[in-house]
Amino acid sequence: MPSNKIKEILSVSNPFFKNFRALTLKKVREREGLFLAEGLKLIIDALEIGWNIRTLIFSTSNIKSSALERAIAGTMSSGGFVVKTSDKVMASLTRRKNPQSAIGAFKQRWYQSQNIDLSKNAILLGLDRIRDPGNLGTIIRTADAVGASGILLIGNTTSPFSVEAVRASMGSIFAIPVSRMSEKDFISWQEQFPGFIVGTHLKSSLDYRKLTIRKPILLLMGNEQQGLPDSLTACCHQLACIPQIGHTDSLNIAVATGIMLYEIQRKTRFLI
Repeated sequence: MPSNKIKEILSVSNPFFKNFRALTLKKVREREGLFLAEGLKLIIDALEIGWNIRTLIFSTSNIKSSALERAIAGTMSSGGFVVKTSDKVMASLTRRKNPQSAIGAFKQRWYQSQNIDLSKNAILLGLDRIRDPGNLGTIIRTADAVGASGILLIGNTTSPFSVEAVRASMGSIFAIPVSRMSEKDFISWQEQFPGFIVGTHLKSSLDYRKLTIRKPILLLMGNEQQGLPDSLTACCHQLACIPQIGHTDSLNIAVATGIMLYEIQRKTRFLI
């Protein structure tokens, strides 16, 4: 392990850690264009996919790990900064009782909508004003699992680069292109979309299992409390509902999105 290039910082009060910890704040992430990812697996996956890591911090308790050696080598080869510290400092950085043994600071990567795959086999996901970062991270993970080509974040949607969203995505934030746009820009963009747009709506009487689907396809999902606004339902070729026979009258947005994505995947699997 090339320890001569690794800096050791053991004080929680060191200004370096203060600045690093500040990346948990949205305004700092936006200003710096960086975000945090916890855990060696996420860090290695990101490096292998081609993401740029700026800083790697690891705990001395994990110093003999081969996975850590790979992460250090990947960080150094890309010109990143490597810091060795204590378990106590790691716990203060993650604010968790059982912190990960490594944390990486990565450069955010936003895709332009024109760079999202719109080929005939594409499955896209549009998310309107999702507020909860845990929901967003879970949705990103599910979209990755079904092979979605990209995600469009519409309006004032929570950041996919918050610690909570990255954590819930389990590394899928590194694997699937994410774009963002205003509602106005989305409405303009979808006019040129060459495929089929479907959405969900509580007032729809069409069972989601009876949707008529063709590719490329864009699934629109709305805000946790309000669902899709009229301006976005007007963009849809079909609106569907997910029937519920119990007491509840709504589903968690991440669960509902997962149901819809897998139904779309099932229906489009053999389409050419």
